[in-house]
Amino acid sequence: MSLKPWREIARPHKDVLEGTFKQSEFAADITQVALGTAPAEYQDAEKFFSRTFITEGMRLLLISVAQRLAGLGGDPVIQLQTAFGGGKTHTMLAVLHLATRKVSSSKLEGIPPLLDQAGIHDLPKANVAVLDGINMSVSQGKQHGNIVANTLWGEMAWQLLGNDGYEMLRASDQNGTAPGKDILVELLKQAAPCVVLVDELQKFFSDLKPGAQLNAGTYEANLKFVQAITEAFKAVPNAILLASLPESETEVGDSFGQKTLVALEKHFGRVESVWKPVATEEAFEIVRRRLFEYAGDRAQVEGISRQFCDYYRHHAKDFPLETQSNAYFERMCHSYPIHPEIFDRLYEDWSTLDKFQRTRGVLQYMAVIINRLWNDNNQDALIMPGSIPLDDSLVRNKSIHYLPQGWEPVLEREVDGTRSEPFDIDGRDTRFGSVQAARRAMRTVFLGSAPSGREQVVKGIQVERILLGTVQPGQAVGTFEDVLKRLRDRLHYLYSDQDRFWLDTKPNLRKEMESRKQNIDKLVLNDELKRRVSNIFGRNSIFTGVHVFTGSADVPDDYGTGPRLVVLSPSEGYTKIDGSSAITAAEKILVYRGEQPRQKRNRLIFFAADGDVVSRLNDAGRTYLAWREIVSDINDGKLNLDLFQANLAKKSAEGAEKNLQQMVRETYKWILCPAQLKATDKTVDWETVSVSTNATNLIQEIENKLREEEWITTEWSPIHLKNLLTQWYLKDGIVDVNALKMYQNCCHYLYLPRLVNDHVFQNAIALGLDSEDFFGFASGKDGSSYLGFRFGNGGFPILDDSSVLIDRETAIAYCERTKPNPTGTGTGTSSTSTTGTGTSSTSTTGTGNGTSVATVGTEVSKVKKQFYGNIDIDPIRAKMDFATIVDEVVQQFTAKYGVAVSISVEISASSNDGFDEALQRTIKENCNVLRFSNAEFEES
Repeated sequence: MSLKPWREIARPHKDVLEGTFKQSEFAADITQVALGTAPAEYQDAEKFFSRTFITEGMRLLLISVAQRLAGLGGDPVIQLQTAFGGGKTHTMLAVLHLATRKVSSSKLEGIPPLLDQAGIHDLPKANVAVLDGINMSVSQGKQHGNIVANTLWGEMAWQLLGNDGYEMLRASDQNGTAPGKDILVELLKQAAPCVVLVDELQKFFSDLKPGAQLNAGTYEANLKFVQAITEAFKAVPNAILLASLPESETEVGDSFGQKTLVALEKHFGRVESVWKPVATEEAFEIVRRRLFEYAGDRAQVEGISRQFCDYYRHHAKDFPLETQSNAYFERMCHSYPIHPEIFDRLYEDWSTLDKFQRTRGVLQYMAVIINRLWNDNNQDALIMPGSIPLDDSLVRNKSIHYLPQGWEPVLEREVDGTRSEPFDIDGRDTRFGSVQAARRAMRTVFLGSAPSGREQVVKGIQVERILLGTVQPGQAVGTFEDVLKRLRDRLHYLYSDQDRFWLDTKPNLRKEMESRKQNIDKLVLNDELKRRVSNIFGRNSIFTGVHVFTGSADVPDDYGTGPRLVVLSPSEGYTKIDGSSAITAAEKILVYRGEQPRQKRNRLIFFAADGDVVSRLNDAGRTYLAWREIVSDINDGKLNLDLFQANLAKKSAEGAEKNLQQMVRETYKWILCPAQLKATDKTVDWETVSVSTNATNLIQEIENKLREEEWITTEWSPIHLKNLLTQWYLKDGIVDVNALKMYQNCCHYLYLPRLVNDHVFQNAIALGLDSEDFFGFASGKDGSSYLGFRFGNGGFPILDDSSVLIDRETAIAYCERTKPNPTGTGTGTSSTSTTGTGTSSTSTTGTGNGTSVATVGTEVSKVKKQFYGNIDIDPIRAKMDFATIVDEVVQQFTAKYGVAVSISVEISASSNDGFDEALQRTIKENCNVLRFSNAEFEES
């Protein structure tokens, strides 16, 4: 079933639809009805009951009234006491129409079933007296022909029995003295069946003064009358008294009014019957029946309600638990086309305001809203809190009428209207604007939080209720969750704490933060960003150093133990479309060190920010610094804030810091690697790649990317070294090249491989010397002889100014040239010669008639296969010394393939005074954790 707009299913009453209703018409006036001058909807009994929903409380009361008038029991006195606008007067009107019988009871909607339940087939017509405390004066009586009724009892007598009734109480009325119980009983018996309706009695008493004689009698005389009349009704079986008393302090007034109310409650409380006030669920039907002529076909209403409830169940974690029950489905059907959340907020929150009347206030407010939505062609499936058009002046005025001063600018700038921030947010982002997410969210926040008192411990409306008041089936919940975050970060009168949001007329600290944010010094911001960026790079990397926001003069020009990573400042960001800013800054550092040309260019790799995100990074940095400054001022006593705002400022600072740290990771993502394809190229080619911003270890992620793109070499095959020799060095008659110079060239020139360090170069040589397929090596060269010549016999080379790499063919020829002769001739002489390999060869030849035998002996030093070293370390400098030993000795072994290295640490400590128990326990526990194989204390 399609989700039709409410306006295509329900239809408001004509006066609501056309906006011709009067606000006063929502306030029933019992005196006007008694005099026959009230609007038709209140005056005409048939129309009145057609628009009246008989609540449970009204049903019980009308049954009791009918039974009393028929002499079948019922309560003699009923006190109606509810909050302002609780339906007291409306209930009295129902009793008035039922008792006067101007229209047959069969034509009164909802009445026949009540009479059947009461067991009454023919309800008698009753005499009715209406005593309206607002309509009567304590100093001026009521004129009825030649009679002037001055008192409550005089007016009651005249209304019940006319002149005859008044004559029974004339003396008491004219003297202002309360009549006795007996005469009142006689009056009621003659008037029975009868009903006396007393409305706004407390307001009549508020004009009386203790001890003062007025036309209406003294204060004490009127209290005595109340006591006597309540007792008199008990004595007449078919007479009933209904009196309304206020419940809220607004209606009571001053201390005298409160005292009067207590006295009246005391007298009525002796004989009163409990009257059940209007429940919230019943208010749904009351409002709907009064405002809507037709609420829609039951099948259509259930279809719309079912779609909403299914949506709430499908997204159960995002909505209140109550929405998951079938009972909520029934609530939606009963309140259609108004969403139950509107009623909940009005009856639970707004009804706590002194000026807001529970039923009448809701009717007036919703009539204005429905009229505006109808004329604006609103297409919502239900009238929801997010639908309330607070940009309309009439709706806005009605909304703030019940609130303290100061809400007008809050609504105009922070909730709704073309000048509001939510309107701007919706206009700038189509994801929000397509569903009016910002405006709907803020309307819901206003309805749910505006009536909140400042003294409330738990403030605001929960996110799940904001979503309940805004989201319709088919819309994405995440859109509204995202817009709430955007609103929280931009609005000055919106507060948030955990999952609650609320509006206040007092600006939050965001305005103060925004002001300070604009004044953050650029150098302070740059220092903070530099610190934050520096912290995202871990240790134990291949880089000799990571240089964050460093000028060209301060980036070293050396070989180092690895390449250097230069992190460019945010202002030098890179984008795919235009990376000129980052490239220009990187080239300046690459080409020059300060004012001098840079030599080791192939040792630099650059890391840049994403130019499209830099503005957000700067904003996050300024925001954090502003919040940090505010918190600092709070701690120093420079800002006088309440505890809540102080805690909120600290939470905001913590949140801003987390956001800044996240923005740093999101911003820095581009690796810029300089390269040249040819030695003759004068320009630098820049290769770029982005790294994942979600990687747990950024420096490791950068290293992995460099390896993947082959922009850095951590392991080098001897074949590549041989090819490099052939391509650049061993040509045009050159047969050997200085090995150290070749490595240094790899550090200088961008067209050569970028080796991590010299160990990679040495390892490639060592692997190449294991066979005769690649090149030869010599520790030095003396004329045509190679000193420490190696070719095919392995060994780990030492790079220095003398070491040379030798062309393979030259190495083979050198081996042949220096190979000793296996035989020789002579007369018994012996000769000793030194080969090019540095070994000694002795040849002995004998002559004779037999076979000559040649013996060749090679004097070779023994191969050393074991190493052992021992050193004493200063315990004060042990940490530093041990690190040096590892770098200079241990790594020389571990860098060579096939070398097994073991390290043992021996610790000896002695004390003439002995070691105390605490120290022994600490040492033993630490040694166990560190897995010492042996750790014991000895006596001597």
